[in-house]
Amino acid sequence: MIPVTSFAGKTVAVFGLGGSGLASCHALKAGGAEVIAGDDAADHLVKAAQAGFITADLRTVSWANFAALVLTPGAPLTHPAPHWSVLAAREAGVEVIGDIELFCRERRRHAPDAPFVAITGTNGKSTTTALVAHLMREAGHDVQIGGNIGTAILSLQPPRAGRVHVIEMSSYQIDLTPSLDPYVGILLNISEDHIDRHGTLENYAAVKERLVAGVQPQGAAIVGVDDGFCRAIADRIEQSGRHVVRVSVKRPLADGITVERGRIVRAAGGAREEIAELGGIGSLRGLHNAQNAACGSGCALALGVSKEVLQKGLRSFPGLAHRMEQVGRLGRVLFVNDSKGTNADAAAHALSSFADIFWIAGGKPKTGGITSLAEYFPRIRKAYLIGEAAQEFATTLEGRAPYEISGTLEAAIPAAARDAEASGLSDPVVLLSPACASFDQYRNFEIRGDRFRELVLSLPGVKAP
Repeated sequence: MIPVTSFAGKTVAVFGLGGSGLASCHALKAGGAEVIAGDDAADHLVKAAQAGFITADLRTVSWANFAALVLTPGAPLTHPAPHWSVLAAREAGVEVIGDIELFCRERRRHAPDAPFVAITGTNGKSTTTALVAHLMREAGHDVQIGGNIGTAILSLQPPRAGRVHVIEMSSYQIDLTPSLDPYVGILLNISEDHIDRHGTLENYAAVKERLVAGVQPQGAAIVGVDDGFCRAIADRIEQSGRHVVRVSVKRPLADGITVERGRIVRAAGGAREEIAELGGIGSLRGLHNAQNAACGSGCALALGVSKEVLQKGLRSFPGLAHRMEQVGRLGRVLFVNDSKGTNADAAAHALSSFADIFWIAGGKPKTGGITSLAEYFPRIRKAYLIGEAAQEFATTLEGRAPYEISGTLEAAIPAAARDAEASGLSDPVVLLSPACASFDQYRNFEIRGDRFRELVLSLPGVKAP
């Protein structure tokens, strides 16, 4: 735990008592603050009270003595309308912040030189966060990983010299961190997302920009420049005097990091050098993962990791569960769990990564279905359709790719395994990338992916990849 001493002797309101909210309560109390905890959910209030915190309906208390409101990222700060607690705080002149802001203040107070990496982007931020943490561990560092990837930041060990904090941040978390100042900031990409919480794509991009704009002057802002928003952001940050490392996987750069024919290459001052090889690294397959690897490698180099250790770390990176996770092999057949592919855009990344695909798709359908994936249909040797979307997907695939309606994973996996094994292809892949939510058959995509893994590993002859 990281005790929050910056509010010692003061009273702080905490609204939202899920994982990060309760961690904030503990950290504030450990640092000497008095905490008044609130939530709209009665069970969360009970848990906080059982943990020894004062709970209250923050609608009915006086805000005059509150030094701050620590708000859950799940509550809207601006759009579609500010949460009622935000309005109450503003009326009382109370600052509204999040748990990562508390971390930033503690780091500046006690260990301003402690390495702090913050990572954001519309896509790829969890994989890049996990990769950076893995690379820094391979280099022998004490690494703390958390934020949006799962562990509340204040539940981690405190910042100190030599201890690297690698933190994934959503736009909601950035919005609540006004003094965000990482040593290395990574902005992977920007595409339309979370407009309901930011109002416009431009507002969303402006929030994302703050993560790299706040990088410490001696640090590095690593920006993927394969979209227009990020190119403009990189230019603005550089003009402000920050050191910017541009990354592209689509075009060569005169100054920056690119991926060319499976090699990560760094260009500067007319010179070019190969940093690392990506060929044969299954956990980093595909153009999207090439961007994750290039940005992660730029971060590792900025933190002093050698090229030799970097290459070793890339090769040993296991990847994340449910994100292009290689779960088993049956002869030449590779089984890949991409249960996180819950919409067509996400599934496109997986489909673009393989040539001969036995595709398991379906679930609770999203608007637009799979019509946008037509360019990848020639790669599909056969599709095995499950869940509510099965008939809709069958209609889309009719005459364009072979398919069968399997209904469930239990039926789809042995059928796909049998067909892939009998195909005679050199590298057939049974791919679960559903392009759908899981809620028709599973509580979440993790449970769906776990079931896929379990069923694959139960097939006779399947071995770990």
